Amino acid sequence: MVKYQENQKDISLKIKEARKLFILSCEIVILSFLGILPVSAATEEPVLSVVYGQENANQWTGISDRLQTIGVKYCVISLNDVKSGADWGDRRVLFLPNVETLTPTQAIALEDWMSKGGRLIASGPVGSLSSAGVRQLLRSLLGGYWGFSLSDKEQIQPAKTKIPEWANQTGLFGKVRGGVVIPNDMGTQSPAVWNSKDNPAAVVTTERSTFLGWRWGTDTASAAELDNAWLKTTLNHYLTAPAPSNRMKKIAGGSQSCSTTVAAAPREQGSRGAQRSSSSPSSPSSPSSPSFTPPKTATAPIPRPLPIVKSPSSQEPIDQLEQTVRLDVAPNSNEPIDNNQAIALQQELENLIGRVESANLAVLADAANEGVAISEEKQSSRHLRNYAPESVKEQPTQLASTKLGALVMSKEQALAQVRVIAKNLPLLIAQKNYALARQQWLVAKTTLWQQFPVDRRLAQPEIRAVWLDRGTIVRAGSKAGLAQIFDRLAQAGINTIFFETVNAGYTIYPSQVAKEQNPLIRGWDPLAEAVKLAHERDMELHAWVWTFAAGNQRHNEILNLNPNYPGPVLAAHPDWANYDNLGNMIPVGQTKPFFDPANPEVRQYLLKLYEEIVTKYNVDGLQLDYIRYPFQDPSAGRTYGYGKAARAQFQQLTGVDPVNISPSQADLWQKWTIFRTEQIDSFVAQVSQQLRQKQPNLILSVAVFPLPELERIQKIQQNWETWARRGDVDLIVPMTYALDTSRFQRLAQPWIASKQLGATLLVPGIRLLSLPTIGAFDQLQLVRDLPVSGYALFAAENFNNDLQKLFSSTQGRIQSTTSEPIPHRQPFQTAAIRYTALQREWKFVFQKEHLQRSAQKISDFNNQAEVLRSALNQLATSPSASKLLVAKASLTRFQSQFRVLMSQELKSNSYQVKVWENRLVTIERLLRYGERRVQKKQQSSGG
Repeated sequence: MVKYQENQKDISLKIKEARKLFILSCEIVILSFLGILPVSAATEEPVLSVVYGQENANQWTGISDRLQTIGVKYCVISLNDVKSGADWGDRRVLFLPNVETLTPTQAIALEDWMSKGGRLIASGPVGSLSSAGVRQLLRSLLGGYWGFSLSDKEQIQPAKTKIPEWANQTGLFGKVRGGVVIPNDMGTQSPAVWNSKDNPAAVVTTERSTFLGWRWGTDTASAAELDNAWLKTTLNHYLTAPAPSNRMKKIAGGSQSCSTTVAAAPREQGSRGAQRSSSSPSSPSSPSSPSFTPPKTATAPIPRPLPIVKSPSSQEPIDQLEQTVRLDVAPNSNEPIDNNQAIALQQELENLIGRVESANLAVLADAANEGVAISEEKQSSRHLRNYAPESVKEQPTQLASTKLGALVMSKEQALAQVRVIAKNLPLLIAQKNYALARQQWLVAKTTLWQQFPVDRRLAQPEIRAVWLDRGTIVRAGSKAGLAQIFDRLAQAGINTIFFETVNAGYTIYPSQVAKEQNPLIRGWDPLAEAVKLAHERDMELHAWVWTFAAGNQRHNEILNLNPNYPGPVLAAHPDWANYDNLGNMIPVGQTKPFFDPANPEVRQYLLKLYEEIVTKYNVDGLQLDYIRYPFQDPSAGRTYGYGKAARAQFQQLTGVDPVNISPSQADLWQKWTIFRTEQIDSFVAQVSQQLRQKQPNLILSVAVFPLPELERIQKIQQNWETWARRGDVDLIVPMTYALDTSRFQRLAQPWIASKQLGATLLVPGIRLLSLPTIGAFDQLQLVRDLPVSGYALFAAENFNNDLQKLFSSTQGRIQSTTSEPIPHRQPFQTAAIRYTALQREWKFVFQKEHLQRSAQKISDFNNQAEVLRSALNQLATSPSASKLLVAKASLTRFQSQFRVLMSQELKSNSYQVKVWENRLVTIERLLRYGERRVQKKQQSSGG
């Protein structure tokens, strides 16, 4: 089709010459939808529905502007309302722009709608954050799937095998920032490809669907003219298709309603880069967002920010990951706040209120159990002002104009004040008083932070781990210096140390296996001393080792070595090296060379080294870091894994050298990805099996990236869900690093809620670098309110005096004749103690609200709770298979009735009821983990 302004006269002449009503009516209907008739002519009923959801809400202005420019009439479908095929509507064509999450119900409904003749246009990484089953179904419906993002804008051009109806259109081809679409083998055509190596597909089309490989409607991805040309052409393709497509008819059984009103949505904002960079375990999104119910005008809460794909830079991938879940509130900014952001701000205040109340309840219940009275004056003086960063301390002065009253107040006054602020936020925003809204939000946050209890111990038995980094060990300089560090950590309640033992190819100890001890260590054995120091303080010492990362350019600078020195092991064994597709040992934009995991000699060396560590030294555990390949982006021409051994083995399996394949060869590329992933998987299994034969009580953990599973496998070949399900590892430690609690929760929540980890315990990682003390405490409280058994702090070098003081008060050593159990070592004892603490909280709440609940209901609840307590205590005292069975059955029964028993509290404090449910889930997971530990011990002893 050609543009209206150029061909209006020709069209008019053709219509006059035809003089047939049938042809005339068809021309008007078709051309009106293509936007090449005057607006007055475009009066026909819409045949297009556009899906509006959480993930494209902040792009909606661009999307709707383009639709308006085209002149196409359309209905709006709110994704949140889709529960069946009928909900996709009765319009002929459905447009799904940039929606990354569909539920199984919605995907099945879409399949049902398309089976009745519906035609689908989709853009962006559709469904990429959905479950595996949904992704598979969408791949079938779309004729392919989003493979990889491109790093920069690339030229879209016609495919070599040109499809006339696409290739002959003007305006379809130009520069776009998008991704490679991997087409299915059958029934799929690629009308446009990327002008890059192997010309991978940019668009795929089938009889029923067309998939555009970029985020349509966003200026950062493509020009409006190109977007409009593609939508026009694709609509024309389906609306004028020959029989038997039954063109122009509606979809039988689809909803006839058609909402055309869309509230203005915010325009896209530029990405915000990381503010800092640091090394971390394995440090070289889009965690799920809460559900939402948009108004009928199709507005939606703030969507999950989309990750910005960049060319290689010095920014660490772990920092890039944090940027995808940012929630920033700039003081005094008068930038507009949309309805979506307002909902997010309100929700964060409500969550923070819940964490404050939960922490205080733990303290009050414990004090009541010990017969200690905490006065109102004592409570009001318990706040975190001494721990607040300078910017927070100054805020009350800066924001005095808000007239919110003094910040030092009782907990009840503070909570009441914050609830008023939360309630009034929408009004301020509606009045466009954005600066005051932000100011009040920050005051509310500071006020709540000051209500956290910091003068009494509130922690229950949990994993409290710290990564003790090489730099801190080197600076300690001796056993005496290291002892000071262990004293501080022990006083702060830390019970598990991840001690950096192998770094950049060097060991921290004098090894008979490794080539060289770290040159910065002179005249002593830090690992031997660390084991002694930890055990003297009832702490566990786990050797933290770099697995497949063999060197480090930054470490070379410290040692005054050539930046490209690959480390002592690869220097001695160059055949063990891994390479990228350009022949580089160190990937472009990164700093570390890697071993080839497929090389049998590499695997033998590492196994021998780890065996030396766990047999020569009395370590309690081993943590595998860099248990992966380096980061890659195949669609941008950055791939890795072409070591000598890997290439030979893959060629023997498939007959193809992997350097000669690309992502556009879907079947071969998938085999290559699986091959590399299996090298990591099999090595983890081998480490687990061989080391446990030497040390049956060894705790094996892994430091991993919290990327979505498919993305992670494609980018770093790290499939840690498999290791967890198989029981190869005891602890999964995802590096969920974030500068505020909201980001931390969005990163950690998908993995905490995952059902894919078997009996393995999950321990979220918290990075202390640049994190205010008060923020660290808030993240710890979130961990304690979620169904996990502890946390890991990165790193000892950032464990400052303020943290030391705060941790010593709230989780420090108990003055007792018996040691506090550590969950991964004594799961049954931990479960019993944690449950007793739960009972104390219930007792306190019931006593406080005794007038609101009958004595009979309290008695019934206490009786059922006591049955579970007895079962858990018996299991902890004398574990056996029969007692474990009784405890699990009692817990399951109690959990099934818990919400009924807590109906009163559910109405008044749903957050706290959810916290209690989470803690019961933690106990359930501890029992499952303990059961597996017992089984493995029996297997290793031949029992």
